[in-house]
Amino acid sequence: MINKFVSSVAEALEGIADGSVVLVGGFGEVGQPLALIDGLIEQGARELILVHNNAGVGQLGLARLLALGRVRKVICSFPRSSGSIVFQQLYKERKVELELVPQGTLAERIRAAGAGIAGFYTATAAGTQLGERKETREFDGRSCVLETALRGDVALVEAWSADRWGNLNYKESGRNFNPVMATAAKLTVVQAQHMVELGQMDPEGIVTPGIFVNRVVHIPNGIPTVP
Repeated sequence: MINKFVSSVAEALEGIADGSVVLVGGFGEVGQPLALIDGLIEQGARELILVHNNAGVGQLGLARLLALGRVRKVICSFPRSSGSIVFQQLYKERKVELELVPQGTLAERIRAAGAGIAGFYTATAAGTQLGERKETREFDGRSCVLETALRGDVALVEAWSADRWGNLNYKESGRNFNPVMATAAKLTVVQAQHMVELGQMDPEGIVTPGIFVNRVVHIPNGIPTVP
């Protein structure tokens, strides 16, 4: 019997290795897998490469992971969003690397990884510093740069509901980066606000099929718990 539900955050995050590329869903404060982020801090993996829309806010969650010296590199679109004081200080002190990626390109690089596409050309960043040292070709008179797929070792995802096969759906803007990240990692770990029985989810409403999901832990209301 297929059952991807696990009993704790600690079990959900078991086996994440040092140096892993970790895709973290969410946009701003919406749809972030906060319990899984806290669990990753407790789990202890180091030298991580963090892929997220921004570089953490305040002193909690991703910012705390950074402050503890557990992240070697950040790949994001908004490293200087409001409240990103931890990252800015670490970057100033050369304690963390940054790869800046335009938001649409970031989403498409992750989507490409999930779709098995090695790379794609886009006009975004052509002729700018972000396009330097990248292969360039011209299409219909426009210069385009080659961007490669961005695959994770681990994806941390927040979903609205899940069944034991790992089928997922999302609520409103909580959908954001979560679905594409769920498809693009070797190990996809999900915190879900609601656990439902098989057959309760409308097949047309399933956004992430369970084939992409490895582990699911129930976090009611998205509130972090002790792993």
